[in-house]
Amino acid sequence: MKAVMIKEPFSIKVGDIEMPEVKEGEALIRICYCGVCGADVASYTGNQPFTTYPRIPGHEFSAEIVSIGDNDRGLKPGDIVTANPYFNCGTCYSCERGYVNCCVDNKTMGVQRDGSFCEYVAMPIERIIPGRGLSAKELALVEPFTISYHALHRATVKETDNVIIVGAGPIGMFALLTAKAMGAKVYVTDILDGRLELAKELGADGIINSKKCDIAKEAERITGGKGFDVCVEACGLSDTFLMCIDLAAFAGNIILIGNGKKETTFLHSILLKKELNVFGSRNSYTSDFESVIDLIAGGKVDVMKLVSAIYPMDKADEAFMALANNTGDLAKVLIEM
Repeated sequence: MKAVMIKEPFSIKVGDIEMPEVKEGEALIRICYCGVCGADVASYTGNQPFTTYPRIPGHEFSAEIVSIGDNDRGLKPGDIVTANPYFNCGTCYSCERGYVNCCVDNKTMGVQRDGSFCEYVAMPIERIIPGRGLSAKELALVEPFTISYHALHRATVKETDNVIIVGAGPIGMFALLTAKAMGAKVYVTDILDGRLELAKELGADGIINSKKCDIAKEAERITGGKGFDVCVEACGLSDTFLMCIDLAAFAGNIILIGNGKKETTFLHSILLKKELNVFGSRNSYTSDFESVIDLIAGGKVDVMKLVSAIYPMDKADEAFMALANNTGDLAKVLIEM
């Protein structure tokens, strides 16, 4: 079968590898579409500390079941599905307590182990998630959606809340869709007008270009000086984390989704003074996948508005190069396998 392989940073090849060996308890699935995650781009540029080379990237995907043994989930050949790509050890303290998303020895497809950018994958049956009639393109967007869905459900988001999403990349956009589905009023801030216009199209109650205006004054105007009930940091930057601390209401919630790469220095007493709740968020649960699929299947969100481009498998290098040099025009990019 063919696979997309990152040989080393900035070197992608499409070549032939052996078909996967299907073990007991696994199904053979044919990959339909893969989304390109920021983690995949980081592997491509050499900025992913958990990746070794060569590596087949990919953990956002849809697939068709080719063969599957007897199972109590009603899964059968021909089903269009997705799957949970975070392989937990099952024995660490986190796993023992049910926090499998926080496994201390987690191995995510495409990062610590080979991923979905290939024609076929052998997948444990318990990790396969029925698609409920969603298209293969929609199902390839479920995994990144679950990252934001899981994060927003770490804190209590109420219909009376004012929520601000800091960062209008794909994860920020999925956070917007999640918060709107939870009934909150949602505002999005970024420095790129194109992303902000897409946020408006996706249902944002307001957009703020923090490069063009005083965001503190805008926040005061929007909230009547109270501050935001929930601040979602979706950039992973020191400045945006500190912005969330400033924008949060007293006794407010800060949710961290962006994966920071630099240290942040601040006087932590502000967290005490405002009695802020700060939630970290990592990966997601299979139940989050099922909930997101229900949201999309119920017509409550339109995830396809986030798809900027679809590339064929043999032009995967062009897709990665485009995302590595993305100036904000691209949201989600899919690869058709």
